[in-house]
Amino acid sequence: MTPAAGFSLYQFFAPGGILSKTHPAYEFRRSQLQMAQAVEEALEEKRHLIVEAGTGTGKTLAYLLPVIRSGKRVIISTGTKNLQEQLFHKDIPFLEQALFPDGKSKLNVCYMKGRGNYLCRKKLYDLTTNPVLSGLEEINHFSEISRWEKLTQIGDRAELAGVPESSVLWHKLDARSEACTGQKCSEFDRCFITLMRRRAAESDIVIVNHHLFFADLTIKQQSEHAPDAGILPEAGAVIFDEAHELEDVASSYFGVTISNARVDELARDVEHALTRNRMFSAGLSGAIGSLRDHTALFFSLLPTGNGRFAFENRRDFLEENGEEYIALRNSLQRLDAELQQMQEKPEEVFAFSRRAGELSFQLHFVMEEENPNTVFWIERRGTRGAGGRDRHTVFLQATPIDVAPILKMSLFDKLDCAVLTSATLAVGGGFDYMRQRLGLEHTRELLLPSHFDYESQALLYVPPDLPDPRTPEFAARAAERIRQLLEITRGRAFVLFTSYAQMKDVYERLCSQLPYRLFLQGEAPKNALLEEFRLTPNAVLFGTSSFWQGVDVQGEQLSCVIIDRLPFAVPSDPVVAARVKAIDAGGGNAFFEYQVPSAVITLKQGFGRLIRSLHDRGLLALLDNRILKKQYGRVFVESLPPYTRTTDLKKVQEFFGADIG
Repeated sequence: MTPAAGFSLYQFFAPGGILSKTHPAYEFRRSQLQMAQAVEEALEEKRHLIVEAGTGTGKTLAYLLPVIRSGKRVIISTGTKNLQEQLFHKDIPFLEQALFPDGKSKLNVCYMKGRGNYLCRKKLYDLTTNPVLSGLEEINHFSEISRWEKLTQIGDRAELAGVPESSVLWHKLDARSEACTGQKCSEFDRCFITLMRRRAAESDIVIVNHHLFFADLTIKQQSEHAPDAGILPEAGAVIFDEAHELEDVASSYFGVTISNARVDELARDVEHALTRNRMFSAGLSGAIGSLRDHTALFFSLLPTGNGRFAFENRRDFLEENGEEYIALRNSLQRLDAELQQMQEKPEEVFAFSRRAGELSFQLHFVMEEENPNTVFWIERRGTRGAGGRDRHTVFLQATPIDVAPILKMSLFDKLDCAVLTSATLAVGGGFDYMRQRLGLEHTRELLLPSHFDYESQALLYVPPDLPDPRTPEFAARAAERIRQLLEITRGRAFVLFTSYAQMKDVYERLCSQLPYRLFLQGEAPKNALLEEFRLTPNAVLFGTSSFWQGVDVQGEQLSCVIIDRLPFAVPSDPVVAARVKAIDAGGGNAFFEYQVPSAVITLKQGFGRLIRSLHDRGLLALLDNRILKKQYGRVFVESLPPYTRTTDLKKVQEFFGADIG
């Protein structure tokens, strides 16, 4: 019998029930009980469920309790590591307190992150015996990590407060699979990844994030006959929290990516390992040098452009540069052959050989594959260095245009039960868009209202007089309106943009006109900016995509969210453009079936930053009046919560009791 089987869901969530006795500020939320009942039915009947639960519903407990009651092993996949940690360190202990008030029992739960979050003991010990450290900072970080390794039980870098996220040393010591030798490793039994797998195999609930889930699913797909492939255990059901992110995450893992940095990293890792083991040879030295030369030449010949752009002329490129392409593949194969010929092989050699083979295959795929459901594209990141040397990292990418059939076949058809939940899944009151994009069939649906009183807590303002955001005069007029709004709200705002250039432009126009502290995305790490914002009275934070979701600031400190324009995806983005083309070619209407619904979900996420509790109150401003003037604007309006709406700036002043003359 499971720990929660002795009472009903109603007895747990009801007024005066178990939850109210554990949480003194608990309020009964009918939506929370309805969601819990729907999740329990889905688990019992082995059916998929998609449920939008508005902010404040308490969806975490609404799926956790049925999961515990089911007695099944369940994987819970979250959108972010932060939500993972909240589940494990806050929500699970709270439930244990409610279910086991005597404190004598615990739930059997573990959480797993991607391998890059964990320390590799073998790398640490190798570096201890052959220290190759650059500068005092790395030496200090190494000492800190060495002390921590002797104390930690799980090896998760989140425990390492003294080593910053930007630490170069951590990248040399993490447990990424590229350098892993598996059971051949001398530290295999003590490896933090091994220990994590064992904990997961013994747990009833395994908490992961979407990136780890799909990385693991991809590995299992590619290694169908290998029983130990992947690190996640088999499970009776999967709960996807923040499920609106699934298409993007799945697309990245079902695709293929190769970069000059990955090839250079392989050459560097081989060189370091063999130097450390004093096993360098003339043949290997030549193979590494050849690989570096051919990598630099091949990637320098790729089409030029900024950011992300389609690689539509691959055939023409190969006709002109086929020799350089073949030379790069041959140099990867030569390195592999030299590694195989070594008489005494260090443990790492087997991993290096595997990496060389993977890179050769992936290079072949992105250059020669002709899959009609794949878009091929290039991305450049970085800047030019001193002397005009190109320091760009160049990514060659192949991404599925439509992941729905892949998800249907590899995931949903194989799962007894999948529960997809988020505060932002429905468009126009329905789930057609999500079902089509994710390949969900025969799915139960539930759309639950928020626990918040949006009509009294939030005012949505859309100025009818601003020009179209696509016109040159928009930035100046928008900056002036933002200034007026921030004076009314006395700062305390997020100003969110759909482009970095627009954000920078408006910020520069306003930074000398407002008496408040203005924070700009990029000035510091995201978490540091958020903490500064929380601690600074009347602050204003200017941000782009990374601040549209997963950010929680409660109370008066955030009393206003301003969004510059409807967040349509950039139409020239190669993946977006390929999806639009595919839908239109299939007889659909990509604008209404894909572009508008995608923008609706993003807008709902952005506006969702404002009202995070029953006591929050504030202004939502959308400076794009196409929502009022265009036919498609109705879809946005019908998809938003029932905010009080106005086009009159005086109503905004009245809402805040402001008088700005």
